[in-house]
Amino acid sequence: MVGNKLALITLLVFGMLTSAIAEESSAPQDEILLKNGSRIFGTVTTSRDGVVTVETDFAGTLSINTEEIQSMRTQGDLVVQMADGRIFKDRPITMEEDLFVVTEGNGDQLSYAVTDILLVNPEPWELGDGYKASGLVSFAWALERGNSDTDELDYNLESIWRSLEDRYTVRFNGEIDEANDAEIADNWKVVGKYDYFLEDRWYTGANISAEQDQFADLDLRYYAGAYVGRHFYTESIFSLEAELGLAYVNEDFSTAPDQDYPGANWSLRIASDYLGGGSKLYMNHDAIWNLDTTEDIILNTAFGLSFPLLGNLEAAAEVLYEYDSGAVEDIETLDETYNFRIGYTW
Repeated sequence: MVGNKLALITLLVFGMLTSAIAEESSAPQDEILLKNGSRIFGTVTTSRDGVVTVETDFAGTLSINTEEIQSMRTQGDLVVQMADGRIFKDRPITMEEDLFVVTEGNGDQLSYAVTDILLVNPEPWELGDGYKASGLVSFAWALERGNSDTDELDYNLESIWRSLEDRYTVRFNGEIDEANDAEIADNWKVVGKYDYFLEDRWYTGANISAEQDQFADLDLRYYAGAYVGRHFYTESIFSLEAELGLAYVNEDFSTAPDQDYPGANWSLRIASDYLGGGSKLYMNHDAIWNLDTTEDIILNTAFGLSFPLLGNLEAAAEVLYEYDSGAVEDIETLDETYNFRIGYTW
């Protein structure tokens, strides 16, 4: 008797699970028809920079260029942000050729050019709600054993808080060197920035920085200044951001005479995901030009390739060039560093 009851309960549970799975699998899905005739069923999660992201049961997450899409129909409710600032919330959407159609609550349909879509399912900060926090912390090690034991640890931290109106940035990097268990250098640099966004991708900002480099006889260099900047290109395939400004610079050396001067400073940030696979090519460049002694210029440039490892872990291969035409006597004007670092992003 007990066995019969257990069998009956098992059949009931199995039937409920089978029904739930069947119901889930038969639930309406978003449909994308590609220009090559392929059909993709799943759930559209977002669209930005000309790429639609869809979650599928058969292939996980897919990213599809809008240029490859013949038509798209969504069953769920999406939030659509238009280029002119209009926002449609909780509306199913349809895309045919170059037209985007949104269904209003009363059943009316409104048509727009696909190029008028800025974002589908934007993040809260992109709708003016708070800040988006992102950042990276990474480390690189170099060890040498033989006639002398030397160890080098390079570290880097960058954190950015971004809203529609402004942006805060903090960067901190350094290098600790030991030889035969004795510390021979502890170099570091910290930068703080504030940007306020204007129209047409322009922004203005202020920055402060402090730096110590024992190898360059530098006890402390600090500067404070203001600048204007612009996002020239913002797509993931190629982004370019440039800044130009003026700063007051003060330098204290261990042996050389101290100095302070008015300076011009500029920076470039270039990145591209052209190689795909979550990798990124990048170049970061910063400069300070002594306006009192114009042959004195400081140039710091990093070329790198970063790529994902597991979860939020990433690795990067970098080449760093640090040039100081006004370096003190017996100090090389150009310093080259080759790094392979591992870090955590958020």
